[in-house]
Amino acid sequence: MTSDVVLASKSQARSMVLAGAGVTFETAIAGVDEEAVKVALLAEGQGPREIADALAELKAVKVSRSRQGLVVGADQTLEFEGGLYDKVDTLAAAGERLRLLRGKPHRLHSAVVVAQDGAPIWREIVSATLTMRPFSDEFLNEYLELDGAEALGSVGCYRLEGRGVQLFSRIEGDYFTILGLPLMGLLDLLRRHGALAQ
Repeated sequence: MTSDVVLASKSQARSMVLAGAGVTFETAIAGVDEEAVKVALLAEGQGPREIADALAELKAVKVSRSRQGLVVGADQTLEFEGGLYDKVDTLAAAGERLRLLRGKPHRLHSAVVVAQDGAPIWREIVSATLTMRPFSDEFLNEYLELDGAEALGSVGCYRLEGRGVQLFSRIEGDYFTILGLPLMGLLDLLRRHGALAQ
């Protein structure tokens, strides 16, 4: 028996990862006020890793209250020098973000939670450490001109699957984690629940 799979995310990158793996799924928007949740969790002393997990669960559970099957919620946070960083809205802000990260390591925490019938049944949080090289201002300006608008969709202002990979000198972690959807454990869960062939 095949279970329906719903991705509770509007992320194009996550949809591409799941589709590329051969998973048949629908998408649904969770409608979660992520900023309000982050503010509340930070006030409680939660860190970036815990916030990614909490947001992934919230999205999965909310959608799974109204949808049948396995609902996949995911979230990713960027931690730099102990602080939590969110997406930026402008190319100027992206330039500031990249100058801040230049020559230093930061961490991406990617959480995925699967919910069914309004309750979480599985979760995984995977982290990756990415070190940016000390790129020149000339390179940065060219990067923002060529790839910047698309990079605004990422909290780190880069797409590793594109020109953004040139920003880095070292990457420690799983490729799918960096794209925002840790995949190996999720595929195993989907197989165990009959959503993929064994």
